[in-house]
This record gives sequence, C-alpha cells and structure tokens, in this order.
Amino acid sequence: MFTGCELGRSRGQGNTGIGLRQVSVMGASAGPDAGGPDGWGQRTDAELLALVRAQPLDSAQRAAACEVLVKRYEHLVRKCVRRYRSPEPEEDLMQTGYVGLLKAINNFDPGRDVGLAAYAQPCISGEIKRHFRDKRWQVHLKRSLQEQVLTVRKIRDSLRQELGKEPGHGDIARAAGLTTDEVLEVGQAELVFHPFSLDAPVSAELGAETLGELTGQEDTAIEQALAMEAIASHWDELPKRQQRILTMRFYGNMTQAEIGQAVGISQMHVSRLLAVALAYLRKCLTGPAPDQQD
Repeated sequence: MFTGCELGRSRGQGNTGIGLRQVSVMGASAGPDAGGPDGWGQRTDAELLALVRAQPLDSAQRAAACEVLVKRYEHLVRKCVRRYRSPEPEEDLMQTGYVGLLKAINNFDPGRDVGLAAYAQPCISGEIKRHFRDKRWQVHLKRSLQEQVLTVRKIRDSLRQELGKEPGHGDIARAAGLTTDEVLEVGQAELVFHPFSLDAPVSAELGAETLGELTGQEDTAIEQALAMEAIASHWDELPKRQQRILTMRFYGNMTQAEIGQAVGISQMHVSRLLAVALAYLRKCLTGPAPDQQD
C-alpha cells in the first residue's frame, strides 16, 4: 500500500499536471505542529481535504492527511478491485486502485453535494479499467473494442447470476446494446488474455503434434514463384529459339553441347544465345546494367 503518498498538482505541468511521490510521515516526521500521529485519525474528511488543498506539495502535514484518507478508504479500493476477475495478484490491482483514490483526493471539490466516497469510487474503477486497457493487452486492439470486452465481461457475469445459466450471445447483445456480431468479435478479442503455447499439444492424444509443429514456416519457394511470374511477363518477347534453349537449359538440365545437337547449332552459338536471352530478361526485371547506363 502507498505509505505517505502525496498526489497534487505539479509545478510546471499546468492545471492538469499530477505529481505523485512518496513522503515519509511515520512517527513524528509530520512535525511538532501536526498533533501527533494518533490525532490525525480523529479528523473529519472535510478537515483532511482542506489540509490537502491548502498545504504545498512538500508539506509533511499534507502527506499525513493524504495517508489517513488513503487508509480510511482502503475498503473502497478493495471493493472496486474485487469486481474484476483477473489473473493478476489482488495487491497489484490494489496499487492501481490507490492511484485512482489519490487522484480523487487531489481533485475533490468540497462544494460538491456528494461525499468523497461517492466521488472516489468511479475514479478508482476508471483507473483499474485503464490498467486493464493499457497494460494487459498482449495483442493491440482498438480502444473501443477493449472497452467492449470489459463491458461484455461485466454483463456476462451479471446475466449468469440473473438467469442461472450461461447467457447466450443474443442475451448479452441485448443487455450491452451491441449487435450479435459485435459480441462475437468481443469473444475473439478476449482470447488475447489466454495465449497458447507453441509447445502445447493440439489434442489429448498420446504423441499429438504441438501447435508450433503445425504453424507455417517461411516458404522459400514463394520468392522463386514470384521471380518466375515476373519472367513470364516478358517471356513472349523472346524469339522462339531462345525460349526453347532456355527451357532445355534450365528445365531440361541439358548441357550446352546437348542443346546444340538438339537445335542443330554449335555450342558456342548456344552460349551466345543464352547470354543474349538472359541479359534481356535481366534488363527487363532490374533495369540496364550500370555500364550500359548513360
């Protein structure tokens, strides 16, 4: 839990800046004019909030008043935390809730018709929701979808208690004001909280393959296929004899001598035709060679 946390408006941050730091106020550190640590707990919320608003950020009295208010409303933070099911330790979420409580203490206007508890509860819940939205997503989702996940989760739990059974997509959609397709999309988005290990077997059968073994690998043939597609776009621009020679050389794996015998020309002539055809295709695909440029 925060001990002697002080949250206030920071110098140099304008009217919206929030400064949060820890100040030791244990024992007599609050100073001789503080009335002793036992006297702080007897003060009303209004008195403590007046101190928080009146004292400077580095005031030990302000820190002591803030600490008493945090301890006084610890139960409110815990109540907000327990509304959310999470694999995170409860105390970690409590720390997040305390941040929301401290912001409420700092921003509370005594002129409001509501008390500090009523004002602080949505601040605490909002801070916890922001924590879930910003810190726990292992895959980035748009903010509106993140908020729908939290809304649907809360409504699902409420309907489960109300109906005494697992609610259907239609029930959730009506209660949340969403379409059935949006509820299905939320269900897919919730999977980011439960990532699968690549080493996990895909079934309970003995010797079952793992997810990693079924995951596609980089296919080097794709690059070759793209290259062949590029060549094909210029293939018909070559003379028929050059097309035949290239086919026999690279698809028939024939030597230049064998090609010469099949076509009825010398090996040297085959070599020249191969060089001319390959140079033309290379120029079409990559541009002219540096020594051929102006």
